[in-house]
Amino acid sequence: MTGLVNKRVLLGVSGGIAAYKTAYLARLLVKAGAEVRVVMTEGAKAFVQPLTFQALTGNPVHDRLLDDEAEAGMGHIELARWADLVFIAPASADLMARLASGMANDLLTTLCLATPAPVHLAPAMNQGMWQHPATQRNLSSLKALGYHLLAPAEGEQACGDQGPGRLPEPEELLEQIALFFQAPDQRCNAELPGRGLKITLTAGPTQEPLDPVRYLSNHSSGKMGFALAQAAAELGAKVHLIAGPVQLSTPPGVQRVDVVTAQEMLESCQQLQAQTDIFIACAAVADYRVESIADQKIKKQPGQQEMLLKLVENPDILATLATSQSSRPFCVGFAAETQAVEDYARRKLEKKNLDAIIANDVSDTRIGFGSDHNQVTFIYREKGEFYQEALPLASKIDLSRQLLLKIFKLYSKQDLTRS
Repeated sequence: MTGLVNKRVLLGVSGGIAAYKTAYLARLLVKAGAEVRVVMTEGAKAFVQPLTFQALTGNPVHDRLLDDEAEAGMGHIELARWADLVFIAPASADLMARLASGMANDLLTTLCLATPAPVHLAPAMNQGMWQHPATQRNLSSLKALGYHLLAPAEGEQACGDQGPGRLPEPEELLEQIALFFQAPDQRCNAELPGRGLKITLTAGPTQEPLDPVRYLSNHSSGKMGFALAQAAAELGAKVHLIAGPVQLSTPPGVQRVDVVTAQEMLESCQQLQAQTDIFIACAAVADYRVESIADQKIKKQPGQQEMLLKLVENPDILATLATSQSSRPFCVGFAAETQAVEDYARRKLEKKNLDAIIANDVSDTRIGFGSDHNQVTFIYREKGEFYQEALPLASKIDLSRQLLLKIFKLYSKQDLTRS
């Protein structure tokens, strides 16, 4: 990431088991060319030794507010002025509470008050602590004070709980830092191509239950849809992301709605339809569901060698919105195919009355489900004619930016009236 060369990142580390991830983040930042200094709280040192960060960054670790050896005892001011960005990971519930109250009772909180640099927080804590009203109140206060907050990831936690509160992976944190340096003021830039647009996206798989413990689904990770949502927000759009069951953090500036089944996804899309300019259907929606969901776990019977399930068709979310008679948004679909990719995509575009479609070959292991990269063909129609453009292999976030610029340009040519 050339955009990080010579950038000065002050990494703040507060108490939490996730502090081990910050050590890897420090290594990634140094490899990317950034200059990194680390400030640790007393709680952080219970999980990771300062010597670890010193070895990874090549700089001494700072942990004392009153340090006689640091610029005549005013080292915190020097550090505050030095940083281009203060990035705190993990940000514990305690640290968030102290920052929200404006306290400066250790080196890290004092730096946050003294620095002219932006301060980004990556919270990590037990799911109960994260969802507690006090933490959510502090979250709102911090946003009002100008702190930038990254949503925590969901999943299994060190304590054994399941839920939101995990620190995102170091690679994701690195990407957020790189994004800041690429365009630190872009969300306030009135010249952004997506400014004023309202975009609704779907992402991830759906799950169709068979009984209380089983379901039908697919391998979609949701990464492409989340990358599109992130890129759309970067480009100035107001973004709603309707997500199936995935383990991904909500991109900054994106409003997320979590659903499970195809029917729930359709209902959420229809609720947002009247306030949507562009609808991008990236989710891998199950085509069928069982006709009747069993109330109890289905048991294998003695001697049973096969089981028959009666499936019924799920609603076609994209076609429903694309053929609606009122409040029809500009509709873009995805065609994830394993053969004759472009032919199938073009047929889908015609059959579902779409404005554009993005086709990709999921049989290619470099770009299949779960990959961080993709390679697609953008197909659209204009004045009755079909056009297509192949976009080469790239990271999903870079590809998303390219695709959205094409979609915005195509949308701007449409003489549509929207509320």
